[in-house]
Amino acid sequence: MDKQTKKIYEKMVDFRQFAVVLLAVGVFFFLGVIIPSDTKSEMDVNIMMIASMSFLAVSILLFIQSKQCQIKLMDMEDGNQR
Repeated sequence: MDKQTKKIYEKMVDFRQFAVVLLAVGVFFFLGVIIPSDTKSEMDVNIMMIASMSFLAVSILLFIQSKQCQIKLMDMEDGNQR
């Protein structure tokens, strides 16, 4: 693998790993919203919901970025074989 291919591959893996971590954190925030508790105020629920949606949105964006890197790698591989 040349340097550019290796760099793109490492970015793809990093994007995917970071997206999985953000997805897990977003799910935990969402679970905090849906599990009933008497001590949670409406503001706490709203903050957790906004945090959950933010983490999930960034996670989706990172998965998309990882997929774009994967497509770029496949294009580079096809170009090398021809």
